[in-house]
Amino acid sequence: MSSDRKHCTSINKESLSCWSSVSCLLTDRRVGGAMMMTSHLRRTLCVARGRLGVGGCLPGGPAARPCSGGGGLSAAYEQGGGEGAGLILRSRSTDVYQNLALEDWIDANVDLRRRSVLLLWRNRPAVVIGRHQNPWSECDLRAMRAAGVPLARRRSGGGTVFHDLGNLNLTFFTCKKKYDRKRNLRVVTDALRTLRPGLDVHATDRYDIILNGHYKISGTASRLGRSSAYHHCTLLFSADRSALSAVLRPTSRGVRSNATPSVPSPVTNLLDHDPTLDWDQLLAALGAQYNSEFGFSAVETVVDPSDESAFPGVGGAAAELQSWDWLFGKTPKFSVDTRLELREEESGVRGSAHLQVEVKGGVMDSCRLGVSSGWLPAGLSGELSALLAGGRFCPEHTAAVAAAMLRSQPAELQGRLRSLCDAVIALM
Repeated sequence: MSSDRKHCTSINKESLSCWSSVSCLLTDRRVGGAMMMTSHLRRTLCVARGRLGVGGCLPGGPAARPCSGGGGLSAAYEQGGGEGAGLILRSRSTDVYQNLALEDWIDANVDLRRRSVLLLWRNRPAVVIGRHQNPWSECDLRAMRAAGVPLARRRSGGGTVFHDLGNLNLTFFTCKKKYDRKRNLRVVTDALRTLRPGLDVHATDRYDIILNGHYKISGTASRLGRSSAYHHCTLLFSADRSALSAVLRPTSRGVRSNATPSVPSPVTNLLDHDPTLDWDQLLAALGAQYNSEFGFSAVETVVDPSDESAFPGVGGAAAELQSWDWLFGKTPKFSVDTRLELREEESGVRGSAHLQVEVKGGVMDSCRLGVSSGWLPAGLSGELSALLAGGRFCPEHTAAVAAAMLRSQPAELQGRLRSLCDAVIALM
């Protein structure tokens, strides 16, 4: 799932019984075990909110109905038709973790053999990596921390994507037998052609959508379960491409990994090519085309993924998606082998170091620091290496180790030791 260079907890019987009004949506299987679920960017968020008229959910036409707990979904089910019909849901939230948790909840709890679902959602600025990707290779974690842009890891594969309020996400849920990415993408391309017949859009063999034969406006990822499947794609409407470029670059140099790499692609926004388009038109056209393509008569329903009464356990799922163990600990093992440039702040004297780290499960399995002659005593760099090994590959662990070492060193060594530690932290 990419629009750029390369984008439940268990439920017991008591929980289900309180959901009897929508029991027809639930699978008849039990869900067991806990499912794991730059200041410029800040300005981008404020501007986007103003331009798109949002304080939260996607703008929508008069046909969109709010969902009030489980009853709202039940109403959507009843109006959507009988067996084999579809639902169109639109998330009220712009929180990336809540929306990803909602995807997981639908996949785990809706009986997709009886009911297909289209979920429309978007997020405040965030970077979302694929299930098998390395965040240190895919995005600038330092720039993201400085700008308050969160990192998320989704459960599907594919490449890294930058989300903001100018990017629409569509998730198509079906049973595994009906999984068909080509038909899903046809919903998007046909809706765009209906809105603007002059738009040259088509889906590629990689399941991207290309505008004018060159620019990527949508990318794809999917997740196939035992009996269910979902396919999600992005659609660039008015995303901040300069912010996208600022965060989608590597944090660390010298990373060697078998993690899935993202594939660079030139991107553009729909609004750049047709400024007369608006969100309400787009959402209405997508809903109508979804119904037309699959023979449904679904009416869009607004849902709130923070509502535990509607989606029992979704809050715990969202919390799991924010955990360090999921975001970083699930990274496939990798190594870093790179040269560090050092500079003592007080004197301006320069030096260098060579860092070699093996990382498994986000933890430094081994660490070796070789420092240029005369910069620091060899024993000191060895001590730092030993203290780093066994800890998380993250700024917090390295900063804590550095602070402890600095307190015990003479003043004449502190500046150079601090420079070495800062250089290591800059890779994290």
